Amino acid sequence: MTEHYTLRCRECNRDWGNRPSSICEDCLAPLDVKYDLDAARSTFTRENIARRPVNLWRYSELLPIPAGYKPEIPVGMTPLVSAARLGAQIGSRRLYIKNDAVNFPTLSFKDRVVAVALANAKAFGFQTVSCSSTGNLANAVAAQAARQGFDAWIFIPADLEPAKILGTQIFGARLVRIAGNYDQVNRLCSQIGERFQWGFVNINLRPYYAEGSKTVGYEIAEQLGWRLPDNIVVPMAGGSLITKIYKAFNELIALGIVESKTVRFFGAQATGCSPISSAVKRGADEIDPQKPSTIARSLAIGNPADGLYATRAIRSSGGWSEDVSDAEIVTSMELLATTEGIFGETAAGVTVGCAKSLIEQGRIRPDEETVLCVTGNGLKTTDALAGRYTVEDAIEPRLVAFEKYIGQAMAVSAVS
Repeated sequence: MTEHYTLRCRECNRDWGNRPSSICEDCLAPLDVKYDLDAARSTFTRENIARRPVNLWRYSELLPIPAGYKPEIPVGMTPLVSAARLGAQIGSRRLYIKNDAVNFPTLSFKDRVVAVALANAKAFGFQTVSCSSTGNLANAVAAQAARQGFDAWIFIPADLEPAKILGTQIFGARLVRIAGNYDQVNRLCSQIGERFQWGFVNINLRPYYAEGSKTVGYEIAEQLGWRLPDNIVVPMAGGSLITKIYKAFNELIALGIVESKTVRFFGAQATGCSPISSAVKRGADEIDPQKPSTIARSLAIGNPADGLYATRAIRSSGGWSEDVSDAEIVTSMELLATTEGIFGETAAGVTVGCAKSLIEQGRIRPDEETVLCVTGNGLKTTDALAGRYTVEDAIEPRLVAFEKYIGQAMAVSAVS
């Protein structure tokens, strides 16, 4: 049985078969995975999908899964929830949240991409898998490597959030901290990848890895009753997630799974690291790299690998890109938590804050159906909230003590 997909250059369209490579040797453009959609048409149907396990593997015809691979980890199919209370606060009457903060096994959308990458790492015969990471990817690679018996080496910037460092070490991975930002870490990993025969999920396995992001788009369409929303707001780091959801929607349209519709894509970044957002606002065809300076470390990629393709997806859809300050990120995290009971990481604050700004600008209208992508769990970035909450002194376990306490609390509330 042969694979139903192949690597193809995004620019010159040359096919490269299937191999651990991410760059076209002819024109140095990135490689992408292409499928035989006509071959998929007979089996990739709503009815067939509904009979399959409730995880991302249900979309196997449009994923680069090697022949004979048997998935072990039930990743994906995270909740799509109506967010009426948040919508009332930011001006949207038809708001949804795609909540990958509860993804299995490490509470971020990176679990999706790693699942697909490691399927190919096994097929290519790698024993050691690796990555450069701003945190969530480190957690996902370490956990799934442990589950599948790979050795794992993880490379991170030294200033990463402590929770994400712990969330990598617990799985037994070898963690290497680098005195530099993510872009410097990634450059080092490219050199290491040339020297050692390791499977770097976001370097030599990147085309396969990135396809896992498409499942966010497939799930949104299926959870909406096999239809597409009007708008989607996506946090951007390297730019891959937004481009792959764009690809997913177009594949569903091409196969007749959903009705053809233009979905407007909106990219969200932190002001302290906003190379893609800046390019969209300038109308530029090139990405000017930036030196990251933001609490949203999971988005702190100053030279995004898929930045150009993200701008193309945004512009072609009629969308836009926005960015928000660190202060707005924190208040937006709190707003999401207090209205919807969802504790998202700093990237979620970026998404919510940018959505609020886009609605205020009139770029997203109140009656349009809008989906916000929450990509990671707030338990990983609690340091961003340091000092914002105090723990009061304990009261005695007596009713009179509580009556005194509630009286004081109500008095303070009345004054404020």
